[in-house]
Amino acid sequence: MDGMTKAEVDRIERSMIAHSDRPIRPRDAATLILLDRKDDDVLVLMGRRHAGHAFMPGKFVFPGGRTDPADSRIPVVAALHPEQEARLIAGPGRTSAARARAIALSAIRETYEEAGLLIGRKGAFATPRPDWQGFAEHGVQPSLDMLRFVARAITPPNRVRRFDTRFFSAWRDDVAVELPGGGPTNELEELVWLPLAKAREADITRMILDELEKRLAHDPLLRPGGPVPFYRLVRSRFTRELL
Repeated sequence: MDGMTKAEVDRIERSMIAHSDRPIRPRDAATLILLDRKDDDVLVLMGRRHAGHAFMPGKFVFPGGRTDPADSRIPVVAALHPEQEARLIAGPGRTSAARARAIALSAIRETYEEAGLLIGRKGAFATPRPDWQGFAEHGVQPSLDMLRFVARAITPPNRVRRFDTRFFSAWRDDVAVELPGGGPTNELEELVWLPLAKAREADITRMILDELEKRLAHDPLLRPGGPVPFYRLVRSRFTRELL
């Protein structure tokens, strides 16, 4: 494992405890790590999930959730950068260009629904989809060109809930509208901007932020084309590959 000790790998594998004997196919999901700069610090946006949620109650998480295949049909003012699309298509799963587009758009939609942040550019936008009406109401055209694909992780096969999650990153300047009351689903009860060093909680979250911090050290602007780490279990062993 590049950059990880055996003790760290063992700790991660121990955290992947079996929760179900029934094999479950992972669902596509997307997460957005929104970044901002304050002096010498890079800040990340995280929100606390309501204590009543069945999944990760009370935990600080990044905005994100399951992909709706219909998201691929949402019009955008700018498409994914070709380098980002190529890496989304790469790897197991036979991801099509339309599926990659849906995954990326779901990161934007979930960030609006959970955090009240509309990513894109100001301009007229129309769609019949009810879950995208906030963009039409606030005059924001969704845009994908500012998204950077920074990591991928598949939940182990013995979990009750499994996700094939793509982690994206964008900058706070890419937010066209910030709703003061938060998102319409009200899933996150507290939104905070945390320095990278303080944002590490869950094992996989800590790994993703470590990867992002290293990338930012070499590429502060997060230009397209950087390597994308991919975490999964292969023959009961935790692996890290590059897409």
